[in-house]
Amino acid sequence: MTAPKRGRLHPVVVLAFIALLPVMTLAGLRSLLPEEGVATPGDLTPLPSVEPYEIASRNVMSFRRTAPELSARLNHTQLITGLQSVTSQMAPTSCLAMSVDGVPLPLSVDKAVIPASTVKILVASAAINVLGADYTFTTRVVGSAPVDGVVNGDIVLIGGGDPLLSGDWYPNSNLDKYPVFGHTSLDELARSLVANGVTTIAGRVLGDGSRYDDEWFYDDWGPGIAGIEAGPIDALMANDARIEGDDYRALDPVAGASREFVQRLNAAGIEVRGGSGVGSPSTSAIELATVTSSPLTVVIAEMLQNSDNNTAEMLVKEIGLHSGGNGNRRDGLAAVQKSLRSQGVNLSDLQLVDGSGLSNLARVRCQTLVDTLTVADSSVIDGLAIAGVSGTLKSVFTEGPMTGALKAKTGTLGNLPYDQDPPAVKALAGEYLARGGETLSFALVLNQSMVNDQANYRPIWEALASTMAQYPTGPTVNEMSPWR
Repeated sequence: MTAPKRGRLHPVVVLAFIALLPVMTLAGLRSLLPEEGVATPGDLTPLPSVEPYEIASRNVMSFRRTAPELSARLNHTQLITGLQSVTSQMAPTSCLAMSVDGVPLPLSVDKAVIPASTVKILVASAAINVLGADYTFTTRVVGSAPVDGVVNGDIVLIGGGDPLLSGDWYPNSNLDKYPVFGHTSLDELARSLVANGVTTIAGRVLGDGSRYDDEWFYDDWGPGIAGIEAGPIDALMANDARIEGDDYRALDPVAGASREFVQRLNAAGIEVRGGSGVGSPSTSAIELATVTSSPLTVVIAEMLQNSDNNTAEMLVKEIGLHSGGNGNRRDGLAAVQKSLRSQGVNLSDLQLVDGSGLSNLARVRCQTLVDTLTVADSSVIDGLAIAGVSGTLKSVFTEGPMTGALKAKTGTLGNLPYDQDPPAVKALAGEYLARGGETLSFALVLNQSMVNDQANYRPIWEALASTMAQYPTGPTVNEMSPWR
């Protein structure tokens, strides 16, 4: 006769048995006590009768306190096993990291990779930390006091580093794949001059971008990026360096902004006689009008949801300026790293080149992204694109458990041709609130040839989404917690 096969007990059965141990143990102890009415040695007072439920509800032993911990470990182990469906499809040059309620999973596929636009998560967290959630940008107009409505001489439009400064026409222009939201209105600034009695500018409209340096483009960007994916950038920039009616971006962002402002002034009914240009205000100039941006939280959300490269680069310079340095890329990136380090983020192997992630020279570990998500202000998480709803994820995960639940930053970087080194990049980093109430913070950055092709990256994304949607596979920590 064949001996019966030994079966393995289901983990849930084991946990249930452990949870019942206090009841079984104390019930056994109670059976050893003398019956009521029988004399006890020394005439001891009999113990009061206690119902089993009451005994089990008292945390007098550690067994039930252990059950939730065992449940968490079991679920984490099964989550790691499930993630093998993701890692098995990844190239060795890619990385994956995940934390559950801030506790990193011991995955062995984390390495420094080209991060693409997921770098914006680091910039967003540092910006909130350095500048503050309520921080705003102010654009000013200065010149001589108007006389009978006429400003005799030039007026100067002084840039305050506002990345969303634009005419009211721009958000609805369809010039960008993801329309700007939360913009700061140049038209409102022009109307403020009208409200202050200005009817005519006898001189010119000059632009002043001296708040930042004049590095409008970065040499570290590859071909096909400068002036297309990002830049030119400066402390004074309007409409992402576009002018209404022109087919191309302005070569000089400051000159472009002053030209655009002339159009906004004309639309408001103000005559400009001298044209536009670039310059600085005189020492005798007075403030004629100002316009203030939306709070930084809105600017951050626009950057993250739309993957706005110009906003990211300008924020880096603003961070540098407010950290005791200058409004330039070098001081800004140093300040970003200092801020992240102060928040407890491990920056091992980090190489920041820009704020947008457009450089192939940047390197970031997936765990660094996850750690940043874990410690970041809630406004950063709230500013991420939502699957099937907003931004770069509006057309992704439009059906299923991820829809409306997964918040993430995407990343895309091509290296033409896509099958050469350095490889193309496709990334996804964010948070998902699991069924049991736990937060899964994750970063998946694919560095491999032809990964930009949807047929190559979407199966990996889907495997990640499916694994997270199934978590937890066993009892939740709350379900295994002590009775109250």
